[in-house]
Amino acid sequence: MPDYPAPSKEEILASYQDGANWGRWGDDDEVGAVNLITPEKRLAALGLATNGRTVSLSRPYPKRPGPLNPSPAQHFISASTRDNGSGGVVDYYGFVYHGYSFTHVDSLCHVWDADGGWQGHDPDETIRSSGVRFGDVAAWSGGIITRGVLLDVPKFRGEPYVTNERPVMGAELTDVAAAQGVALSPGDALLVHSGREAYQADHPEDYLGTPPSPGLHASCGKFVRDNDVSVLGWDMMDASPNEYDLPWPMHAVLFKFGVVLLDNALLQPLAEACAEEGRYEFALLVLPLAVQGGTGSPVNPIVVF
Repeated sequence: MPDYPAPSKEEILASYQDGANWGRWGDDDEVGAVNLITPEKRLAALGLATNGRTVSLSRPYPKRPGPLNPSPAQHFISASTRDNGSGGVVDYYGFVYHGYSFTHVDSLCHVWDADGGWQGHDPDETIRSSGVRFGDVAAWSGGIITRGVLLDVPKFRGEPYVTNERPVMGAELTDVAAAQGVALSPGDALLVHSGREAYQADHPEDYLGTPPSPGLHASCGKFVRDNDVSVLGWDMMDASPNEYDLPWPMHAVLFKFGVVLLDNALLQPLAEACAEEGRYEFALLVLPLAVQGGTGSPVNPIVVF
């Protein structure tokens, strides 16, 4: 296995500052890297659907408490009857989807650093209890439909999952893509499989995100920017702790590059399907709820082969 030395902190900071997409699509843009998904890109992505096989990337609605679900989602139903033996049933959903249990997208307002959020906006000026005023999830109400590419890191390593000691490195993603015979193009959705299901089976009490936690090293940010990725989907997120003392070593692609984050994607079934299909590219459909002022949305992303 190649050795992937970590860049310096100065190199990591420069990759975010020099590669920032602020103003690239206008100073008031709230769509971000989804702008890279042109109508032609969508049509080309849909052309990858050749046999109709579908794979959901969504985890089940998380009603059961556990280490990764300290605040279980609520679900209540109520049935009513009418004349002649008829009736109906309705239900109520209640949840906080950010965290490690829901499959969801983060909108561009979700996190920030000392320089501000997407486009440099001051969160004190854009966030209200009734909703955000800039960079909300409704900016993607038309849906995110593009070419998806899966990079299967455990398969490349010949190991079941990524570990705390060996996070996913940016240079490693280049080698994984080459080994799979796939190349990224602007507007693609990059899905990085780190082996969360296998990891959790061996570490059932671990709380992902609480250090130490496996995932993507900050060096992966440059890979995302260099390839003009529009969506980053992952089963594990930022590796923590990070040696740079950065608050958002990988989540920074959201507010620096405008890249959609598809958190907690269920990628094991997709990795198996890609191996069976003999290809790692496909059509991907991500359809967020059109919540005005929303900081993201639960989603059920669908891959079509």
